[in-house]
Amino acid sequence: MRHVFIGTDSGATTSKTGGVYSDGEPVSLKLAQSSTNSQLGTKAVVAGWVEGVEKFLSENRIGWANVAGVGLAIPGPYQVYGVLDRTPNLPPSFAGWEFHSDYSQALAEKAGRPIPLVAGNDGNYGGVGEAARVRGDKKASVIMLAPGSGLGAAYINHEGLPLEGDMFCGMEAGHMPAPLHLLDLPAFTCGCGRDWGCFETYTSISGLPQFLDFLLPKYPDHELAKAGLAPKEKAMALRGLAQKGDPLALEIFDYQAKAMGIHVANLSIALDAEFVVIGGGVIDPESTTAEFRERYLSGIRVAAEPWLYPVQRRMLKIVPATLGELSQAIGAALVALYTSKQ
Repeated sequence: MRHVFIGTDSGATTSKTGGVYSDGEPVSLKLAQSSTNSQLGTKAVVAGWVEGVEKFLSENRIGWANVAGVGLAIPGPYQVYGVLDRTPNLPPSFAGWEFHSDYSQALAEKAGRPIPLVAGNDGNYGGVGEAARVRGDKKASVIMLAPGSGLGAAYINHEGLPLEGDMFCGMEAGHMPAPLHLLDLPAFTCGCGRDWGCFETYTSISGLPQFLDFLLPKYPDHELAKAGLAPKEKAMALRGLAQKGDPLALEIFDYQAKAMGIHVANLSIALDAEFVVIGGGVIDPESTTAEFRERYLSGIRVAAEPWLYPVQRRMLKIVPATLGELSQAIGAALVALYTSKQ
């Protein structure tokens, strides 16, 4: 019997399910998707997770008897392991939800036996998936930084497991303060509520409206200066404009690359990983040009280099992510596999 390990990636609206075999190879590069249905309560969410597992198993002609473990990637923060705290993407009533216990029970009922379940932060588990891809069989640690609506961050050790921390807040690196004197930017307010200038607001979508407030006066004839659009709509137009060589958009993403490079250097000095994986939509081949991606990654490398140790300047590899939306489900499955061997 060939064992499989299942990964559930629980998003705010959609949950994705993937899996790996006991050698770490993905069962499929096609995810099974199901509705999270958080508006219907926690029981509906668990039912959606189980539905996703059943769909994935059916599509790949695998029985429950083959399932040796399950990993759940779910956004934090947590009160304790397996217990959700207040999180912005789920209803307030979910605070205190013992999701690990509920999912374990639901899996056992479907399989007719207990199934080992591990759970952790979705960004951390996405890092596990990307780390496995980038390092192959090599024993090396990996930092992942994934700018999206916020800045996802993960550190993956030699054993393939993420740094979670004693309070399960490890690698919330988006909320470290940026050195504003190096960026030559004012302190932006972060979605977390801090106004000291978190790295997240200088590297992700969340900070783009503030970049526009700061830089748009330099471009009084720019189409975004004249457009009657809401700040968020203007911000969401920037990536497309950058692909066309728009000077304002490119200046903003150059700033973001510089901030990311300084952050890479800070984290490299602390963690000394051989690989840094950059994810997020800015390096997505389907939505950005090769020229833009190379400009962005080159900006990160140039900004990081002066602050690295000499050996890191030679050895550190800054590379784009490759798994896309697969990363968190595959990563969750890999954590289930790795922990089964401990």
